[in-house]
Amino acid sequence: MVLDRLKQVAQQVTGTLPPPHPFDPLTGSEIEEAVSIVRKEHGSLHYNAVTLHEPHKAQMLAWLADPAHASRPRRIADVVAIARGGKVYDGLVDLEEKKLLTWEYTEGVQPLITMEDLQIVEEVVRKDPKVIEQCVISGIPKEDIHKVYCDSWTIGYDERFGNKVRLQQAFMYYRPHVDDCQYTYPLDFVPIYDSNAQCIIHIDVPSVRRPLSQAPPNSYHPAAIEADGGYRSDLKPIHITQPEGVSFKVDGRIIEWQNWKLHVGFNYKEGLVLNNITYNDKGIERPLFYRLSLAEMVVPYGNPEHPHHRKHAFDLGEYGGGYMTNSLALGCDCKGAIHYIDANFVNRAGAAQTIRNAICIHEEDAGILFKHTDFRDDSVIITRNRKLIISHIFTAANYEYCVYWILYLDGTIQLDIKLTGILNTYAMNPGEDTLGWGTEVYPGVNAHNHQHLFCMRIDPQIDGQNNTVFQVDAKAASPEVGSAENKYGNAFYAQKTKYTTPLEAMADYNGSSSRTWDIANENKLHPYSHKPVSYKLVSREVPSLLPKENSLVWKRAGFARHAIHVTKCKIASPPLPTAYFHFHSLSNPYLSIYQLTSLPYNPDSDDQLHPAGRHVPQTSGTPSAGLPAWISTHPDTNIANTDIVLWHTFGLVHFPAPEDFPIMPAEPMTLMLRPRHFFARNPALDVRPSWCAVPSGRGREILGMAGGVDGRDGRSEAV
Repeated sequence: MVLDRLKQVAQQVTGTLPPPHPFDPLTGSEIEEAVSIVRKEHGSLHYNAVTLHEPHKAQMLAWLADPAHASRPRRIADVVAIARGGKVYDGLVDLEEKKLLTWEYTEGVQPLITMEDLQIVEEVVRKDPKVIEQCVISGIPKEDIHKVYCDSWTIGYDERFGNKVRLQQAFMYYRPHVDDCQYTYPLDFVPIYDSNAQCIIHIDVPSVRRPLSQAPPNSYHPAAIEADGGYRSDLKPIHITQPEGVSFKVDGRIIEWQNWKLHVGFNYKEGLVLNNITYNDKGIERPLFYRLSLAEMVVPYGNPEHPHHRKHAFDLGEYGGGYMTNSLALGCDCKGAIHYIDANFVNRAGAAQTIRNAICIHEEDAGILFKHTDFRDDSVIITRNRKLIISHIFTAANYEYCVYWILYLDGTIQLDIKLTGILNTYAMNPGEDTLGWGTEVYPGVNAHNHQHLFCMRIDPQIDGQNNTVFQVDAKAASPEVGSAENKYGNAFYAQKTKYTTPLEAMADYNGSSSRTWDIANENKLHPYSHKPVSYKLVSREVPSLLPKENSLVWKRAGFARHAIHVTKCKIASPPLPTAYFHFHSLSNPYLSIYQLTSLPYNPDSDDQLHPAGRHVPQTSGTPSAGLPAWISTHPDTNIANTDIVLWHTFGLVHFPAPEDFPIMPAEPMTLMLRPRHFFARNPALDVRPSWCAVPSGRGREILGMAGGVDGRDGRSEAV
């Protein structure tokens, strides 16, 4: 790892850096180059985003199959900018030709709210006379206005204001002391902020006023803990060391680890993006997934009182998981031997800025991989598991989302998300009934019920581009007890339902049938089971969207109406005319590439990345953007044995409790993609066991150890 870093530094000094991998996010210099090209033609603008316009899939697959001969995808920047008067422009910049490919005024949309946008609001509310007046009414002295804070959200959608003006809503709080938890002192009014004019245009005031709580502070910082009895002193340290170094290799942003190979990308909306995930199966590099990401999420709150119906944040589409990413701290956010990757973004003025240590890559012990003891002769084998974790953490105002993409030795991919941070709170009067819409977690503090619903975008290539999704349900056999087919009534089986159109594939989770979904390549059968090679989506935390049909949230977050959607992946034309053809890679029989003949450049042909639409803030949901629109356009298109995308919405329902306050213990959720009928047998049998003893004693010759095979760490001890 150190040698790799020294090599990178030497290349930077000598100016011999290789060209970026086509999947690599834009560098800081590329961001500023794109801004310079736009500025020459369109003058002064506020930049909302400058990010990689991902290579078109057809051209990218061709290059991945034969990088020495296929045309290398061009570096193209996707630009979102705001001109005077709030006009929103979308454009594409060819960084190699140094020219603007497209530049369009996009009417009736508002792009996401950046961290800079959020920070400006707090300064404005403290100076606004009407806000100050409401603070005084709430019980805050004028001289304490500097102690007033706000969490600024997009307004969601409010029919009074529409979407012509870029708006935010400010949830107001008070901090008696700079170290206090502001969420202990929520205020009862909500100012509306015009982002273009940078002023307050309206204040939503409830009919029943709720003055500032007089409860003592409830904080989580060291001074408050010391005052309450201090920290625990009997928790002993655990040290994680890898004296021989890590087991993974890093080449730029390509990671290789234990037969796995993948590219680690990152963008301002989704945060982490994993591309071109393959597994080396005894010398054959087999493709698994072209692209994996968290594509969107929505957090609907359950209080129907105005204006709380507007509280349904799309944390990725409205703010950007990449923009909100933390700079991670060694030994705190990640422990062990860590490899970090930075992230580059544009600021409002068009300059590049860097989040240091945005991505963490490290290994962890993962408990037992497999074990068996034979009671007849006490023969035993114990093999421990290992996992590679690729993670980032982002803070969406009060909430923290810790996102962990995990690879295991047996070919499993797991996505873990931990939710922590602080509850969004609202004021309440002493003795007030929350009506079931929330919980009084501390005197005067009402934490509303809410959901966290995430949408995972899965672009599979299970042994090739042509895949099919099957719904799998555990079913009791139909024949009755006593029948010839099921005499004792114990028969059950896996019922598989093949999805052939997007309409058929709109499906929900069913816990009673242990429902899972197979992503299968029907063109390749396992030699023993005679079933299609596949990866199984196992996801158990899949609540339904609780807001009612035709509610504002239901209309705006169409992706969350079902646990599963499947769409056909668009194979688009490359950005420049090039001759392409269909072929099978001779070096890899599992990889089938689809290339297209020369076609004119179509910037919108590969744009189905965001299931709530490209520009989410202030959408009305009429019509619903993203997945509902795509499916309604082509409801009966074939999605069987073709290039597809599976969209999975999962999450949790949060009914707050006092234990969640003033800061929440992390609540985890998980899902897995597991190989089924993909490998000839357990692919992790070649992992060296920690202990093995067999009657014949042959293990000692094979692994060069006396007696039984002893691979124990030598550091664990009985206490």
